[in-house]
Amino acid sequence: MAWTLDRRQFLAGTAAASALPWAPAIAEDAGVRIGLLTVKTGPLAQGGLQMEQGFTVFLKQRNMSLAGRKVELTVADTGGNPAGAKTKAQELVERDHVDFIVGPLAAFELLAITTYVEQAKVPMLSLAAADDMTQRRPNAFFVRASATSSQCCHPLADYAAKEMKLKRATTISEDFAFGYEQAGGFQRAFEDNGGVIVKKLWPPLNTADFTPFLAQLADVDGIWNGFAGSNPIKFNQQYAELGLKAKYPILGGWTAYDDALLKSFGDEAAGAISAAWYSSDLDTPSNKQLVADMVKDYGNIPGGYAAGMYIAGMIIEAALHKTGGTTADKDALIAALRGVALTDTPRGAFRFDRLGNVIGNVFIRKLERKDGKLVNTIVKTYRDVSQFWTYDEKQYLAQPVYSRDYPPLKS
Repeated sequence: MAWTLDRRQFLAGTAAASALPWAPAIAEDAGVRIGLLTVKTGPLAQGGLQMEQGFTVFLKQRNMSLAGRKVELTVADTGGNPAGAKTKAQELVERDHVDFIVGPLAAFELLAITTYVEQAKVPMLSLAAADDMTQRRPNAFFVRASATSSQCCHPLADYAAKEMKLKRATTISEDFAFGYEQAGGFQRAFEDNGGVIVKKLWPPLNTADFTPFLAQLADVDGIWNGFAGSNPIKFNQQYAELGLKAKYPILGGWTAYDDALLKSFGDEAAGAISAAWYSSDLDTPSNKQLVADMVKDYGNIPGGYAAGMYIAGMIIEAALHKTGGTTADKDALIAALRGVALTDTPRGAFRFDRLGNVIGNVFIRKLERKDGKLVNTIVKTYRDVSQFWTYDEKQYLAQPVYSRDYPPLKS
């Protein structure tokens, strides 16, 4: 799907705009071309829909113009798989000649396109949380204003051990990279605070019945889950139906109790503790406007997927002001993006580290029913959280990326 404020006009030119042979020179008055890689089908489609909605809200607020240039947006459905992500990324670069890519959603999609996009020198702003994109295998043309997979789970584990006084826990999340890295971050920080991870469970992404996994929960005083998309709804329903909610308090990563999911939950999810880089109840002017416009246009409050794309738009806008609206010099453009530091955003103030990853607040929330609605209420804020948590960066990077088997179980 592609839509623009007015029809795309490509002016003839023969000089190359980048080192790649397929990139022709395009006049800057043709508009700022942005490609959105999202997911419209499968279990991750709910987040993909919110991505498109959040970015659309931002552009509407700006009247489809950034730094004095009209915006031309092309939306591409990756299908939620690596091959689809690569095909659509190539189309955006080689056919649509985009200046920026926003997205994709999933870590496995991002890893499939990172080398190609870096070689094309197209700045990419993504929610996909693959840790090594800004750690052991950094992409020089990548910016992430949300969080790595593990970034919110480090402080959540700190909270679980110090505030909730949990000693023994089991982790459960989908059997793919995002799940591994979330669980690894929680495990490491939990164990560093004296806790023990008893078991790590990995249901497949398309699991319909979690009963065989839930039957393995025992000898713990808390459960952490890292589900995403629509899976948190099924998981929490089955967790409560088996009587586990009364036995074990439940914690989750930001996708597990994302604000946009709350209207799909019942009381089975009430009481859950989550950690997120965005919370719809955060009191900033831009967040209030985002929430109001999302409710007005789409009938739902924003979650992290919508907020993340809205913030990506803010970063692009700030960078274009730094470059005087030009996108021709790709090295200057990525430098401008990574140099952005904002104070009023839907997630609060943030800046970027040397690798292009965000340093910003992480919110611990409790899911409660208020005035007849389920809401996430911020109970603690960890300020200026780095992707390296409190660890030494050099030592952190010398260790393996969090994976299915790393850190290993100690129990």
